[in-house]
Amino acid sequence: EVHVEESGGGSVQAGGSLRLSCIASGFRLADRAMRWYRRAPGSDCDLIAKWYSDGTTWYAEAVKGRFTMSQDDDKHTFYLHMNKLKPEDTAVYYCQIDHINGGVQSSCFRAYMDLELWSQGTPVTVSS
Repeated sequence: EVHVEESGGGSVQAGGSLRLSCIASGFRLADRAMRWYRRAPGSDCDLIAKWYSDGTTWYAEAVKGRFTMSQDDDKHTFYLHMNKLKPEDTAVYYCQIDHINGGVQSSCFRAYMDLELWSQGTPVTVSS
């Protein structure tokens, strides 16, 4: 069985840092497309960062220059490093990984997502 679990959220003051971890179970991360999403209160599910299968990356303007991704395939873990956090970064954060055996309910999109694995989501609260 393949799945992902997420950890690392919490509360922090503006300007602080957090690191989210997305731990893969039952498969390796190499050559996979992986993404981070967030859903702020009253908002839609937003894509904020993408790791392409060739290792290139993309970041939304809202987080560019402050957030970075990395992965450690030996630890089966995909990370989101969040620096210079702002109150508007407050949201529930989700990791998503493409997998041929995927197919789960996404709490972020509130819909079934085929060929994808989604974490349960972890809240991040940034206070001013």
